[in-house]
Amino acid sequence: MAVSFGIKSWIEGGVIAVVIILNIVVGFFQEFSAEKTMDSLRSLSSPTANTVRDGRTISIPTAQVVPGDMVEMKTGDTIPADIRLIEAVNFETDEALLTGESLPVRKNADAVFSVDTGPGDRLNVAYSSSTVTKGRARGIVYATGMYTEIGSIASALRKKDSKVRPVKRKPDGTAKPHRYAQAYTLTLTDAVGRFLGVNVGTPLQKKLSRLAILLFGVAIVCAVIVLGANSFRSDQEVIIYAVATGLSMIPASLIVVLTITMAAGTKRMVERHVIVRNLKSLEALGGITDICSDKTGTLTQGKMVAKKAWIPSRGTYSVSVTKEPFNPTAGFVTLDPRAPKDMQLSRTDEEKTGEPAPASELLDNQEIKDFLSVASLANLAIVHEAHDGSGWLARGDPTEIAIQVFASRFDMNRAKLTHGDNAWMQIAEFPFDSDVKKMSVIFHDKATDKKWVFSKGAVERVIHSCTSFVRQADETSEMTDEVRGEILEQMESLAALGLRVLALASREYTDDIHEGEDIDRSTVECNLTFRGLIGLYDPPRPESAPAVRKCHEAGIQVHMLTGDHPGTARAIAFEVGILPSRMERLSKDVADAMVMTASQFDKLSEEEIDKLPVLPLVIARCAPNTKVRMIEALHRRKKFCAMTGDGVNDSPALRRADVGIAMGETGSDVAKSASDIVLTDDNFASIVAAIEEGRRMFDNIQKFILHLLAENIAQASTLLIGLAFKDASGISVFPLAPVEIIWIIMITSGMPDMGLGFEIAAPDILERPPHNLKRGVFTLEVMLDMLVYGVWVAVLCLASFLLVLKGFGNGQLGQNCNNEYSADCELVFRARATTFACLTWFALFLAWEMVDMRRSFFRMQPHSNRYFTQWAIDVWRNRFLFWAIIAGFVTIFPTLYVPVINHKVFKHTGISWEWAIVFIATFLFFVGVEAWKWGKRVYFRRYGAKRAPGDDQDVEDKIFGHYFSRSVTEEVKADEQKSFNKEAE
Repeated sequence: MAVSFGIKSWIEGGVIAVVIILNIVVGFFQEFSAEKTMDSLRSLSSPTANTVRDGRTISIPTAQVVPGDMVEMKTGDTIPADIRLIEAVNFETDEALLTGESLPVRKNADAVFSVDTGPGDRLNVAYSSSTVTKGRARGIVYATGMYTEIGSIASALRKKDSKVRPVKRKPDGTAKPHRYAQAYTLTLTDAVGRFLGVNVGTPLQKKLSRLAILLFGVAIVCAVIVLGANSFRSDQEVIIYAVATGLSMIPASLIVVLTITMAAGTKRMVERHVIVRNLKSLEALGGITDICSDKTGTLTQGKMVAKKAWIPSRGTYSVSVTKEPFNPTAGFVTLDPRAPKDMQLSRTDEEKTGEPAPASELLDNQEIKDFLSVASLANLAIVHEAHDGSGWLARGDPTEIAIQVFASRFDMNRAKLTHGDNAWMQIAEFPFDSDVKKMSVIFHDKATDKKWVFSKGAVERVIHSCTSFVRQADETSEMTDEVRGEILEQMESLAALGLRVLALASREYTDDIHEGEDIDRSTVECNLTFRGLIGLYDPPRPESAPAVRKCHEAGIQVHMLTGDHPGTARAIAFEVGILPSRMERLSKDVADAMVMTASQFDKLSEEEIDKLPVLPLVIARCAPNTKVRMIEALHRRKKFCAMTGDGVNDSPALRRADVGIAMGETGSDVAKSASDIVLTDDNFASIVAAIEEGRRMFDNIQKFILHLLAENIAQASTLLIGLAFKDASGISVFPLAPVEIIWIIMITSGMPDMGLGFEIAAPDILERPPHNLKRGVFTLEVMLDMLVYGVWVAVLCLASFLLVLKGFGNGQLGQNCNNEYSADCELVFRARATTFACLTWFALFLAWEMVDMRRSFFRMQPHSNRYFTQWAIDVWRNRFLFWAIIAGFVTIFPTLYVPVINHKVFKHTGISWEWAIVFIATFLFFVGVEAWKWGKRVYFRRYGAKRAPGDDQDVEDKIFGHYFSRSVTEEVKADEQKSFNKEAE
């Protein structure tokens, strides 16, 4: 730009200045727009607090809560700050965001702890961002914002490493002078690298920064070559030509198109429930090889549903599949007289529930009523229909909600049982305790004037509190170790289906209860009668299994990292397709490595993990440090991973992962700030949509970079070889004038390349392996295409120039034809116009050819029945690209035929018969490009399939390819066909 303005070449300098300004303005506003989007997300998720001020309870945003405020909290509230409790009634909070503990924590306002007590053990404090799962409480705020426990973690995450290289010291802390010089030199090198952009950002950004530096150097070399070819004369025309030749090598519109393409992709992702916090992650998404996903709420719906109930004297009750977990009227209940173990249920046939049994058959026995009394009354959840009839609402612990919905199916809702003349009245409550793993209540039945103990909890704990069970109707038998073993077998059968199993028990309570007297819990939870088992599960999202299958087809392995029981995690993994259905075909060491608990995985050293045949697909009882170790193991295997998380304790893993994915609905603000993208619907399918969008953008970036650089090679080659054409004074005669070069750059690069950035995803985009991010967009295929297309266009342009000049002309180059038009320059001006028309059309039509880098322009949809018209449909589909090319195609005519503009500005003249050369050259252009594409297709079909040249199939691909890919062996296909025929019968 400086050189152009220095020699008063205002057009060239002005164009470059406009490009620079566009880069700054567009980049700033797109980054600003992304930050505004995240601010909107944070404001939508900002909770409120009920605060006592001036003797009144008011609701204020949590940002306005200050130390000293008295805050009232109830079930479902988000705690706005760190609060010292002064009153707590049956108060429990979910602190999984802070501590990773999945079970709610029971709080005690009267407890006092020492100063060095850890956050997880301070039962008299409610922590910011945790949620209330049960009860109510009041407390005084003592810490807000970054001074809270969660804030301290957030501040630790925000700490940035020093940009100064450390001095290498001896064990005693001393260092020689040359070590200081070395550190300062490396620090300076880092600073220069950051300024040039070659050591910061994503692999694509680094490569483009290096490319910019390389092309700038090439541009200088080209300018020197032009000056050297003209004996380093200081004539203005030589300097202008040198500047124009250098400009032809610089992809002026690259950064603008790249920024706009990424911004457009960000907006498209918002429509697919993905908020992009960091534009760098867009390119990274295309190279994802592994996804480490949580189960609850991501692969599953995050809502517990009671699915099975076993009553020894009656059989197994099953609830049909329903999409409304809070609605007790949706679906139906069936009864099978067999026990779960005898039914030999599997993941597929357990869904095949029979016809619903009559209500009289389900409710006309005392055993089911006793069972449902425990389910409904040993339960603090509230399930009711909305007053406006819009649906069913639930409040409380998810497990208790699911059990309450099951009881409501039999019209035994807690609200109904505890209201009315003959209502049940609660006398005492013994909350769930992590030591006893039971929850019990004592109720008084007004109808019979009897007191009853109702208890539910972990199966292994409840059955040891039972001394009897009902084997047959009206027949109570003694509980023995043999019976307990049988009950545990029934539990394992239900757990194998991915169910969380609880036991229910009850007995009549005959002891006297005196007001104000404490009741010994151990005397209550004893001598119980076992009533049955209830199996709960978090149903997978309907779209999870297809999304996982798409990942496998795309060469992406899905890992489930969950805090659930191994049996439950394994069953859900089978259900959504994370684990192969034919694991028995795998060797024992591979099958054992697929499913692990966190304790098993954490006990392994790094060397032992690296020796595993495959990394685990399922890790149960997962802790935050386990996730970090998993990411490190993937990195050692040269994998590129995405990690999902929602809690504060997930933030280190989100930062460590190549792409951190936070949950927008349930995630903490700390997790969102540590992530690269945020899912607004917490859905695993949205991750696949993000990867698809990332691959689409990666493909499109490859397309317009290839188009841009191939065009630059063509221009530079034409201009440099054209130096050989010299007039009588020894000055090179330009085959393209400087303004023509700038016109071609602006018309054939900017808008068409932007149109390529808007291209839709290819039909097979999720059937290819992930991109190799080490190579980035500059794969061997792209570089070969760049060279072939650029050289072919240059050959045709130079051939056209020579045909007009010497093939059909006398070869006279005239005098001073670079500066002005004259009769002697007529032939040169006509040859220049022909070359200009050819290069313009070739560059425009090459953009259409780049819509698919391998398929023919005339056959981009190979499965279409429109053999002769499909190309027209494909061309019209991308309207932006269509009109950009048509505009460039049409605007060439005014530049050729409008007086003054053609002779004075563009240094060419109108042509007539030369159009025949242009059309023939255009035909040859298509023939050459189509022949090259055909050759590539033959090569990839024979040697590479859909893999890029040089990509090696790793060990895990070989292991999982057989079980997860669509091309399974004939033996497996035959087995699947037999299974299908059996089900059809």
